[in-house]
Amino acid sequence: MSAEAIIEPSGYEAPDTFDQFIFDLKARARHDKSPIISPKMFCLALGMDVQTLAARAHVHRVTVNRAQGAEKLQAYLRDAVRVMSAAAELNGAFQDAAFWFRNEPISAFDFKTPEQLVSEGRAEDLLRYVQSLIAGAAG
Repeated sequence: MSAEAIIEPSGYEAPDTFDQFIFDLKARARHDKSPIISPKMFCLALGMDVQTLAARAHVHRVTVNRAQGAEKLQAYLRDAVRVMSAAAELNGAFQDAAFWFRNEPISAFDFKTPEQLVSEGRAEDLLRYVQSLIAGAAG
């Protein structure tokens, strides 16, 4: 895909790599001429609906569509991207990191998913946890 390609939501397929995920987010930002994370692209890549994103970011669903640059929404998206970046570093593939983020309960956090933890403002705790796993895997 060229650097100038515009990601069209219809027919979008979630990327295989985290780098491609970031590229897709940047392509949409360049197209929209706005340096924000596109909530729409984020939802498409993670198989998430707008209502779920709004609930996780603690914003009204209208905010996701009409005020995409709202700080509360963008803060959630930035934290989610940071956590998935660390998970992709551990797992290697974006799809594995995305599945982990959305679905896998973590016993150290009362069996909450990473998605729930980021929603609760615990991204830093989660990043430390993932970093400890990376350090343990590295030896």
